[in-house]
Amino acid sequence: MAMYFWISPLIFTIFVWWFSTGLILKLNSLPRRSFKAIFALSLVFLVLAFWGLEISSQQATVAGAYCSFTCAIMIWGWQELAFLLGYITGSRRSDCPNGLGGMRRAWYAFQTINYHELTLLSLGIVIFLMNLDAVNQTGFWTYVILWGMRQSTKINIFLGVLNFNEAFLPQHLKYLITYFRRRAMNLLMPFSILLSVIFLVPIWLRAASESSDYEMTSSALLGTLLALGLLEHLFLIMPFPSELLWKWGYKDHR
Repeated sequence: MAMYFWISPLIFTIFVWWFSTGLILKLNSLPRRSFKAIFALSLVFLVLAFWGLEISSQQATVAGAYCSFTCAIMIWGWQELAFLLGYITGSRRSDCPNGLGGMRRAWYAFQTINYHELTLLSLGIVIFLMNLDAVNQTGFWTYVILWGMRQSTKINIFLGVLNFNEAFLPQHLKYLITYFRRRAMNLLMPFSILLSVIFLVPIWLRAASESSDYEMTSSALLGTLLALGLLEHLFLIMPFPSELLWKWGYKDHR
C-alpha cells in the first residue's frame, strides 16, 4: 500500500509535466488570429484553478494533494501560455544590441521578461496569502518549486548552455535568442544541480517514510516535480534534443 502512494504520484506528475508542456506549445502553434480567444479562455481556467486551490488547501487528504498540485500547475501554465502568446512578456521587444556585455546586457535581458517575472511573483504572493492557514500546502510548494527551478533555468540560459530549446520560441519572441549564449557549461550550473539534489533528498526521504497517506502523496508529487526540474537542467547541458519529447506539440520556429 505504501508503494502505491508514491508510485502513483510519480507517474501522475511525469504525465502532467509532459502533457501540459506539449499542450501549451500546441496552443501556441495555432494561427495567431486565434490567440485572443485562447487567452480569454485561459483566464476562465485560471479562475477555476484558484477556486480549486482554495478548496483543496483546506483538505489534508490524498485527493486534496492531487487537486492542489494540479491547480498550482494550471496557474503556472496560464502564465507560461500568456508569455508564449506574447501577451505578458517584457518592456523590451527587440534584439540584443551588438557588442553589449556585462550588467548592461543582463539589464536589457531582464527587460525582455520583466512583466512576465512581475506576474509570476504576483501570482506567487496570492497563492502564499491563500495558504497562510491552509492544512494542505501542496499547491503553494508546487508553485515555489516551479518558480525556483525556472529562475535557475533562465539564469543558466543567460550565462550559456548547450541546449536552450530555441525551437520552442515562436516568431514573435525570437528576439529573445539574441540574449542567450551557447556554451558547454557555465559556472552556475554545477551549483544549481547540487542545490536541487540537496533539496530533493529530504523530500523523497519523507515520501518514503512511515507518514500519513496525504503526506506521502504530497511529498511524492513535490519530489517528482523537483526531480523533473533537475532533469530539465541536465537537458540544457547534454547533447540530447529534449525537444523531441514534445514534437507533437510545437512547430519548429528556428
